[in-house]
Amino acid sequence: MLSPANFEHTANESASGTAATMPLASNPGLGVAPTADQSAAESSQFSRANSLSQNPTSNPVIDVKVLHVVNGEHFSGAERVQSHLGRCLPKFGVAADFACVKPGKFAEMLNEESPDWGIGHDASMAHRFDLRAVGRIRDLIREYRYDLLHAHTPRTAMITALASRMAGVPWIYHVHSPAARDSSRMITNHVNAWIEKQSLRSCSHLITVSESLRKDCIERGAAPSKVTVVHNGVPAIRPPRTRYPVVGGRWTIGMVALMRPRKGLEIALDALAKLRDAGHDVVLRVIGPFETADYEAGIQKQIAALEIRDRVEQVGFTSNVPEALVELDAMILPSLFGEGLPMVVLEAMAAAVPVIATRVEGTPEAVTHGVEGFLAKPRDASSLADSIADLVTGKFDWTTMSENAFQSHAERFSDLAMASGTADVYHNLLR
Repeated sequence: MLSPANFEHTANESASGTAATMPLASNPGLGVAPTADQSAAESSQFSRANSLSQNPTSNPVIDVKVLHVVNGEHFSGAERVQSHLGRCLPKFGVAADFACVKPGKFAEMLNEESPDWGIGHDASMAHRFDLRAVGRIRDLIREYRYDLLHAHTPRTAMITALASRMAGVPWIYHVHSPAARDSSRMITNHVNAWIEKQSLRSCSHLITVSESLRKDCIERGAAPSKVTVVHNGVPAIRPPRTRYPVVGGRWTIGMVALMRPRKGLEIALDALAKLRDAGHDVVLRVIGPFETADYEAGIQKQIAALEIRDRVEQVGFTSNVPEALVELDAMILPSLFGEGLPMVVLEAMAAAVPVIATRVEGTPEAVTHGVEGFLAKPRDASSLADSIADLVTGKFDWTTMSENAFQSHAERFSDLAMASGTADVYHNLLR
């Protein structure tokens, strides 16, 4: 039996007792590779949003019930994907519920703000070796008659694989980022990648959030016919802007993330110091919690050493990302590695905010350098500073870039398009 030890690097572990159903809302094997032509056709079919994404049925017939098995501890990129799917999938004939193996912000958001997400279940693991969640998921499948399971992390892949086998229903795995390079902890990455690989032996289909991740899965042994790209998507939320940046004035550049080493906040701070030294009036707004107190302490030491305390604003967690984004002149995401297709990049584009990110994983599939924003070199503070300078000095027109970002989101990265593509995977699999 697979051990859940060392799954994913998370700040806190659950200390819950016996798992029990908890209403969080008031309403309700990889096979043989096909030919190249078949693979391309299938990938194209699923990657495009079908006509329902433009005109979803107002009162669709629910013909599929899916249980998403999620961590539940944080509410960052992957959890935003899950929340949008829960909200939008019913428009395409799919009822989506959630089972959380850890308590935390996602479970709280289900309960407090999203009664239309479906039902939330508590399947908490009391410790890393607690496999009672497997039996809990099995019981939920039988009680609520779920047609399939949908896992999102190495930890939940292991639980889902075992529960699927016990209950006799298929399961799907959503690849949000590469497990083998998801963190700066090499041993953790190795263990997670191994657990993921073993679990996927019984998986019916993989969904990847970017073409780069699809290629990565195929290189690691998945059959091309069993891997589908469904780009992440977010709602078209563009709050009204009360101020606009002016060349020569102060610019507020913001970073929205769960702050952890692979997000590259250290690089952003070094770039901020370079911009100050070059005479640019730029402030960095840090929006989001820190993964650990030790990491936050290290960042505070760096800020003090660079003498940029007056140029850094720390906001912490926000539940209203679009409102936070529209107060920025640009959004930066200097990730070092491990990005599938960052949700915050798409949210910034939807809010008509230019994006300055690094050229890693799936990010270039959303941002074209010089069009919706800029792509800097990862781990390169000078490259990041140069990209920011190109915007604040007026080398590129801010208004044109912001409108390009807004239009690109509308055409390619809506929440309905993501839900439609996911529902297509469900329906084709069950057929």
